[in-house]
Amino acid sequence: MTRLGRLTAGVAAATVLCLTASGCVTVHGEREVLPGATESEAAQALKDFTDAYNAADRAYDPALDADRVTGSLGAINQAGLKARQTYSPDGNKSHKPLELTDATYVIPKKAGWPRWFLADTDSNRDVDGGKLDTRWLVVFVRSGPDALWKASYLGVVPASQVPEFTLDGDGLATPVEPQGGKLIVEPADLSTAYTEYLQKGTPDVFAPGTATSQWREARRTTRRTGFSYQYVDQPLGNGTFGPLGLRTEDGGALVFFSSKHFERQVAAEGLKPEVNADVKALMTGEVTNTLTKERISSQLVHVPARAESGDSGGRVRVLNRLPGLVAAKGQ
Repeated sequence: MTRLGRLTAGVAAATVLCLTASGCVTVHGEREVLPGATESEAAQALKDFTDAYNAADRAYDPALDADRVTGSLGAINQAGLKARQTYSPDGNKSHKPLELTDATYVIPKKAGWPRWFLADTDSNRDVDGGKLDTRWLVVFVRSGPDALWKASYLGVVPASQVPEFTLDGDGLATPVEPQGGKLIVEPADLSTAYTEYLQKGTPDVFAPGTATSQWREARRTTRRTGFSYQYVDQPLGNGTFGPLGLRTEDGGALVFFSSKHFERQVAAEGLKPEVNADVKALMTGEVTNTLTKERISSQLVHVPARAESGDSGGRVRVLNRLPGLVAAKGQ
């Protein structure tokens, strides 16, 4: 079902950005600006993804949805299924089918490939009505005319946090250029800015919150007798991990981007880091006194426009962060 009003605006966050110097990639000489998908194609892609996701979750078998996920969502999904398959080889005894309904499709226009769209949906993983009611924003990407649609990003936000988006006369969304010069932080720079902020506190362009200032403080104050903690954050912004963004009517943009995070725990002599089932399933090496966890994370943010005076015009707000363990190493 299409609700080009509220959701087009809110879901507009789904436009996948092309990160080439010239803008978007063209294939076979295709330069005509076209909608990323038809509504029927979008609806079929959402169904195919949901069916594959449920089959994989029921069996704890990453192979069953490997061709329907990509990017940060794919990395998190595949690692999680691999881990659970290791310690639950008979599958998921508590499987509850995921349902994504009330879908609105926000479709940007662009030339060439890859193409994309965003599905703004209601899941059966929340409580309908009230503060706990959320929308699942799923970005789908297709790399070529013969390729499958794959889900690359997921953002879970209250409906009230889905802004109004810039649409043309045909109801198509407006993608954000990687380096357009009109935002306080350009989409191509978000991953680097975020990881540098987590490491050093600068650039100070992010609004306070659980995924920014509070996370830095939690790291700083983590204490456990006999253990030390180290954190390394790395940008992740190329290929299938590239940022996606759409223009909002306030002049800013709603953008998805990815990042990578390492947490190292070192134990004093006679002590040993704890290893849970998920970590053990994804771990290489053997833990003696050191354990390093590797996570991939996707962030959904609202980026304000750059003020004409040159001032920042506001701060980047992290609306949702989705992290997942993808590897571990014991030493």
